[in-house]
Amino acid sequence: QGVLVPGLGTFAVVREQINGTEEVYVVRRPVFQLDMDMSCLRELVFPTVMIPGDIEIMPLDYWWLSQTNSLPPDMVRGCVEETILLYSFQLRTRQRPAFTFKNIGILSCQDNVLCMQFHCSCIAGLESRDIWVALLLT
Repeated sequence: QGVLVPGLGTFAVVREQINGTEEVYVVRRPVFQLDMDMSCLRELVFPTVMIPGDIEIMPLDYWWLSQTNSLPPDMVRGCVEETILLYSFQLRTRQRPAFTFKNIGILSCQDNVLCMQFHCSCIAGLESRDIWVALLLT
């Protein structure tokens, strides 16, 4: 399953098969598919990530988020939307702040490359058997 954050992109977990020298590994790893206004991204390079069509993409659940912080869902939605607008503005004006997603990773821009770096703990939480393979792929 994936989660669409409107104006920013989609987070998903994909299964990937890797052929080792002696073994075949099938790992689950997180991916992020950027979906921002292209005017924000001029002069920036970002990896092209394709999320397979068989993964169900759900919209961000503002009600669930509101339960984690005791704010009304409409207020949470407004905060998320304003934060994404601010981040887009900063990219457009050549500021390069890091955008941190708690327990997930950091969306950062280094040397004009915008990419999502997932925390090792996030990857390890998805893959219990072949953690090192998943870490290397991610």
